[in-house]
Amino acid sequence: MQRSAERIATISAHLNPSPSSYQMEGGVDLSRANCRAKGGSAGFKVAILGAAGGIGQPLAMLMKMNPLVSVLHLYDVANTPGVTADISHMDTGAVVRGFLGPQQLEDALTGMDLVIIPAGVPRKPGMTRDDLFNINAGIVKTLCEGIAKCCPKAIVNVISNPVNSTVPIAAEVFKMAGTFDPRRLLGVTMLDIVRANTFVAEVLGLDPREVDVPVVGGHAGVTILPLLSQVKPPCSFTPAETEYLTSRIQNGGTEVVEAKAGAGSATLSMAYAAVKFADACLHGLRGDAAIVECAFVSSQVTELPFFASRVRLGRNGVEEIYPLGPLNEYERTGLEKAKKELATSIQKGVAFVKK
Repeated sequence: MQRSAERIATISAHLNPSPSSYQMEGGVDLSRANCRAKGGSAGFKVAILGAAGGIGQPLAMLMKMNPLVSVLHLYDVANTPGVTADISHMDTGAVVRGFLGPQQLEDALTGMDLVIIPAGVPRKPGMTRDDLFNINAGIVKTLCEGIAKCCPKAIVNVISNPVNSTVPIAAEVFKMAGTFDPRRLLGVTMLDIVRANTFVAEVLGLDPREVDVPVVGGHAGVTILPLLSQVKPPCSFTPAETEYLTSRIQNGGTEVVEAKAGAGSATLSMAYAAVKFADACLHGLRGDAAIVECAFVSSQVTELPFFASRVRLGRNGVEEIYPLGPLNEYERTGLEKAKKELATSIQKGVAFVKK
């Protein structure tokens, strides 16, 4: 009877770590055990905040498949139990636990190594990323207050748009709490790189996996600046090709929003990009060498306090920020446009927290 009770507690704990009691035959009370699957591989503890949303669900599924993840916490304000039950049936090593509503936010965050934030409302046709600001800014602020309290040493990946403003919001929250470490706060711009690699590969007739396009600046419109002069493998583009590629990379999100005709924004490609970036962060945490990706971080690459550029990831998050390198005239012009727009977006985020 005792061993049977322990097994039921183990299985129950996978779906909901909060205390609960079961009445067994013979009057035996059984509480849920806070445990992980027998034989589960060692790894990192990851929380996804907004796990039941359009990005969150495929993101959670892909993170469940990552062998570097041992515990996966799924948090949202609605529908988390169903998503948790569904994903927990996947036969991979990570143990999945679900958390529902603000009252369980702290439980979801305690002890986490990496926190990924896709929470917020999606962009709809006709909306700019700034239109999302008032709703998503408040969501990110609340979630970051929880992070500052429960896992201040965690690496934080911010996906919630507008990233150009939500990352400064997160930074201000952490500063007010006395926990801000610029190395551990990263805005996820990986989707811009994923799109750039894909679109450039189409023009060059290459496998996208063989293409590497650095994308700097920010994560909205003209702030997205692909450095086509630094593409690997080295190649050259005509002015028409440069204009076409730059425009398409900058407007990739709008392309998806319009194609879905009101049914959503980029969710599947964003989830893929988010997992690709999260995996890089986990490899950095593990101590792997030469993990270099682009991200929107606290930076001195330009006069702006935040900027997206290549960074080297390690055990403390961002270990090194690389300079932009040589830019051609087209890119220098684009950089000035990007900085002007970025300055406004960054200040908007800072002002939101300080008001």
